Amino acid sequence: MAAHIGRRLRKGAATTAVAAAAVAALAASQAPGVTTDDQGRQTTGAQTTPETDGTTTQGGDGSATGNGGYYTDLPPLNSPTESPNPTAGPTPAGAVGVAESGIPATVLDAYKKAAAELQQSKPGCNLPWQLLAAIGKVESGQARGGQVDADGTTYSRILGPLLDGNGFANIKDTDHGAYDGDTTYDRAVGPMQFIPSTWAWAGRDGNGDGVKDPNNVYDAALAAGHYLCRSGRDLSVQSDMNAAILGYNASQDYLNTVLSWYEYYRKGTHEIPDGTGTVPRHRSDTDSGARPGSKPAGTKKPGTHKPGTRKPGTRKPGGHKPGGTTSSPDPSKPGTPKPKPPTASDTVARLADAGTGMLSARTGDTFDRSIAVKAVTKAGKAVPKVRVRFTISGDTDSTFTGGETVATVVTDASGKATAPALVAGRKTGAFTVRALLVGRMVTAPEYTATVVERQADTLARTSDTALTCTPGGEFADQVEVKATYKGAVADGVAATATLVKSTDDPAENDKGPYFKDADGKTVRTLTGLRTDAHGLLKLPKLYADDTTGTFLLRITTAGGATLTVQLDVAAATSSPSPAPSGSTSASPTA
Repeated sequence: MAAHIGRRLRKGAATTAVAAAAVAALAASQAPGVTTDDQGRQTTGAQTTPETDGTTTQGGDGSATGNGGYYTDLPPLNSPTESPNPTAGPTPAGAVGVAESGIPATVLDAYKKAAAELQQSKPGCNLPWQLLAAIGKVESGQARGGQVDADGTTYSRILGPLLDGNGFANIKDTDHGAYDGDTTYDRAVGPMQFIPSTWAWAGRDGNGDGVKDPNNVYDAALAAGHYLCRSGRDLSVQSDMNAAILGYNASQDYLNTVLSWYEYYRKGTHEIPDGTGTVPRHRSDTDSGARPGSKPAGTKKPGTHKPGTRKPGTRKPGGHKPGGTTSSPDPSKPGTPKPKPPTASDTVARLADAGTGMLSARTGDTFDRSIAVKAVTKAGKAVPKVRVRFTISGDTDSTFTGGETVATVVTDASGKATAPALVAGRKTGAFTVRALLVGRMVTAPEYTATVVERQADTLARTSDTALTCTPGGEFADQVEVKATYKGAVADGVAATATLVKSTDDPAENDKGPYFKDADGKTVRTLTGLRTDAHGLLKLPKLYADDTTGTFLLRITTAGGATLTVQLDVAAATSSPSPAPSGSTSASPTA
């Protein structure tokens, strides 16, 4: 019976009832943790909903995709089978197991590289590349079967359905058409189907070309990995994986479909040439039997809407009729939709600063002040329970607590949203933190934060032992100093050590004592030094050439602390020989 259902699916599912039964059977049989209740409805062992605060916004902040359409095709019931010759070209039409388990080479490489990067940056997430492959299959059919160039960029844009509120989220344009080509509404973009407002903060550069492009599979896969690993999730825990998938698209059917492909890819997969992958045929947004609110099959196909245009005679966004007149729904007429009540975010006129103050910190320190804004109406009234997104930008490695560069916070009862504490990185200089109301463009502040180098104002040796050496030998003691700033330990302070020519000439000496580099070569200037947690800095061992004399070692730190250490190189002295036994010495005359 299961095999028969699988054949019916591959032929197109003759009726909605058969298709629904097949989806339930396949999902129940293959998705980990998925079961079917006594009414035939699918459930999971851990019912997890997307992260939410109970509010609704037009920005689609609850999911990466804006809860748009996706491919509903499920994997075959039989286990995946590898092609005997994966490079030989497209697989035969009847070899379903072979075709479905093959992933285009560049797309597969992108998934594996993204998972490897997450293993380094967020090892506790335990992201499997097969999960990225499952989402990529459901979202775009593995970039339309691998229709990408050598750099991983799709040959043409992959666009989801128009998010105009007609069966989908209502997300007004947030990118001025830069990614999706539409200046009226947003659409999900690229192989992993990110909506522009989410890509603005979640986008990553996965192929190292300096550009974050949602149409590039390397960039999109890495962004999807980081998106799934948010909130400290451990994807080896089923409930966390469920939450991550539902956060990507808030649909129980979507969760079941992704988990089915994830389990299928875990059993085995193989690489096939780019452009030869199979593309799913059934979608949640166009097929009959789609989720409630979607149009009948054929009424709205992804990619057919021209950006910025609408069909002749249709109502323009905002209720404006041709000719400049406006119309409003007439509740007395049957079928007239009732106007939607304004959301909390609709009432926000601007985001105002809420006493943030000066933002400055030393490298490695946590800023002593946090950024805070307040959402207010035109009348100045506070607006609670709206989402505010804080984004760090600029040439900086500073982050919010937890290592993220983006944080979304819900305003409290007083309309105030306080960003997580900023943590200064190792890069000095200024960077920008912007506040944004999720879902609408309103006036909002942006802040300049400055990271300054850690400093010391005093350096002192930890020992008063004289530093001496014979020509061609090595100094017995290593130079160690302690740095302080205003009397306190100065940890993490950058320092430089140079063997100078004289007190008045700071140029590097070309003779006398020296250090050795890793290859044993002579070095007389050390850079990149830094004091430890106790403010201590111990220099490498010193050596002497054949030149005798007194030499100077100068140590300087950020903040202006300087210490000059004397080094002496002298030939060894021999002790005087004792007088012969029984000899007499001359006595001085009177």
